[in-house]
Amino acid sequence: MIGILIVDDQSLIRAGFSALLGAEDDIEVLGQASSGVQAVAQARALKPDIVLMDIRMPQGDGITAAAAISAEPELEHTRVIMLTTFELDDYILDSIRAGASGFLVKDTEPEELIAAVRIVAAGDSLLSPSVTRKLLAQVAASTPAKTPTEPSALQILTDREREVLLLIGTGKSNTEIAEQLFIAPLTAKTHVSRIIGKMGVRDRTGLVVIAYESGLITPGALPKVQAPRRNPN
Repeated sequence: MIGILIVDDQSLIRAGFSALLGAEDDIEVLGQASSGVQAVAQARALKPDIVLMDIRMPQGDGITAAAAISAEPELEHTRVIMLTTFELDDYILDSIRAGASGFLVKDTEPEELIAAVRIVAAGDSLLSPSVTRKLLAQVAASTPAKTPTEPSALQILTDREREVLLLIGTGKSNTEIAEQLFIAPLTAKTHVSRIIGKMGVRDRTGLVVIAYESGLITPGALPKVQAPRRNPN
């Protein structure tokens, strides 16, 4: 079962999400909260797998609450999906840096919301295509160009892992990475998991930011990947 905490300052929205998600056989609504402060307290008490978090709320906004939850050692397995009425550029990067694993607008179709919960609960990150484009553009615009030298923070990665990180930075899925590098999808997923562990982030969404901020990808330039090798490792 996927345990979920629903956080929104509007009771009707909380009730709607609760009814929608609670009707699924593999999802259990553990609780609700109406503010960022309550969200952190409830997360500590309930230890949900997923927190559906509104961004704009009184008594602690969603981004602040997401950062607090992400910083809790006992909540290392809790993932946050941010919800908002609009895809506001200013919130996307802040949400990712706060540790959010997903960013969805509230008018997302019901089946897409349910799928998002399952995807994030399985350990993947989720951003709608339009949000991904905005995230990449925002990071690129806010990151000064760097010389194409090897970033010291990435020296712990193998050559293959740097190739995978570069492709993650362009928004590629595990399947797309596997196809481009001629490796099995499971191998691609393993590489992604190892990179996440080495870089100390929660999921691949954080790796997008690292790829740009480290200089691995130069803002405004199309990154190049070495010719695919057929070695499955």
